[in-house]
Amino acid sequence: MVEDVLKEYCDVPMKLPELKRKLPKQVMHQTLKVILEYLFKSGKIIYRPKGIQWIYRKPEYLEKMLEDSLEI
Repeated sequence: MVEDVLKEYCDVPMKLPELKRKLPKQVMHQTLKVILEYLFKSGKIIYRPKGIQWIYRKPEYLEKMLEDSLEI
């Protein structure tokens, strides 16, 4: 849920209160901090004083491989 909101608004950094408002359900502050820490360590977001921003892009070879595959 947090990933989806950050992906949708990836153009501009957003502050934590703004992120909380855009989430479809309320998330406890501590839980949100843990989620953001995980996303930061996995290289999907940057977390700066200006805000949080989604930076992850799926590698092209994976996208190409998934295009030609058959889902079972």
